[in-house]
Amino acid sequence: MTIGISDIAFATAYQVLDLQQLADAQGIDVGKYYIGIGQSEMSVPFPDEDIVTMGADAAAQIIARHGADGIRTLLFATESGIDQSKSAGVFVHGLLGMGERCRVVELKQACYSATAALQFALGIVARDASEKVLVIASDVARYALDTSGEPTQGAAAVAFLVTADPALLEIEPVTGLHTDDIHDFWRPNYLSTALVDGKYSLAAYLGALEGAWGEYRSRGGAAFADIARFCYHQPFTKMAVKAHDRLCKVAGAELDKEQRLAQIAASLQMNRRTGNSYTASIYVGLLSLLERDEADLAGERIGFFSYGSGSVSEFFTGVVRPGYRELLRTARDAATLDDRVAIAHARYRALHEAVDAVQGSDYETAAETPGPYRFAGVVDHVRRYETRG
Repeated sequence: MTIGISDIAFATAYQVLDLQQLADAQGIDVGKYYIGIGQSEMSVPFPDEDIVTMGADAAAQIIARHGADGIRTLLFATESGIDQSKSAGVFVHGLLGMGERCRVVELKQACYSATAALQFALGIVARDASEKVLVIASDVARYALDTSGEPTQGAAAVAFLVTADPALLEIEPVTGLHTDDIHDFWRPNYLSTALVDGKYSLAAYLGALEGAWGEYRSRGGAAFADIARFCYHQPFTKMAVKAHDRLCKVAGAELDKEQRLAQIAASLQMNRRTGNSYTASIYVGLLSLLERDEADLAGERIGFFSYGSGSVSEFFTGVVRPGYRELLRTARDAATLDDRVAIAHARYRALHEAVDAVQGSDYETAAETPGPYRFAGVVDHVRRYETRG
């Protein structure tokens, strides 16, 4: 029995800040962002958008195509949790009107947890081939204003359906793991923005890649030459370029710069425009690869490196199924990015500052998002969500 991903869908916030705006406000050359870190835009949520509204937006596309029957598990991966107890997935479950016979759990380990959700889903389906598992990865990446992390902010969600006999991507069984108790990136409970030791985090990422790849190969994983394309966690797209350069060196792959870039270039295009989406970014990369790569990838093996600071990482592979292009929502996803409302730096900054201003208070949000779901505010410390008419 083969198991893997049968469908994948994308959503993001409905506002966008071009990093030219940020560069102009800071009085620097935008090339530092466009070229230096490989980012051109960042998605910025309306006040009535969050991880639940984006996650529901992505998951609704899966439900619309496949229905909710047979989905007995919903796994929600995020590091932008909205409640210390209740899973964000339960809110999505309610918005989508899914049945009561469903387990819903939220998973957290920095940017890695969507891959943990995928692995858990594979195990559930392996036990019972009739099971279907809906995985949602949704995050809003926030850093303090006027810090080095500010231009790498962003927001997006991905939902994917894990089943037997997958229609999109068969996940292969061999994985390589690497865990190390470090402090390269973290967010204490009392902060709404993350803290990061940038240089240390980049070094930790590359070290974890070497460790995960080494174990993957030691357990009988495919040789580098047998992997056609690669997807990496993308805190910013230039990080994926650095990571692939390192992997090529470690694996002894004698490829020139153009050949190395060809193996990952298509996977970078969507993340370049959404900004960092933490748990979702590697799977936004997968969707970008499948939609944007000009080659026919049917039957080709894709390598994945998932990294979550703190740190946990995993290297694994999947094989693209024939007919995969027929399942993609390429035009819709392009429109989702193109149709975002462009905002000026002043509005972005005001929205950023307003997040902490309402912590711990009851409040209502104005209906601003054009998306199908909205966060209506907090009443008696309970978050309220609505489906837009």
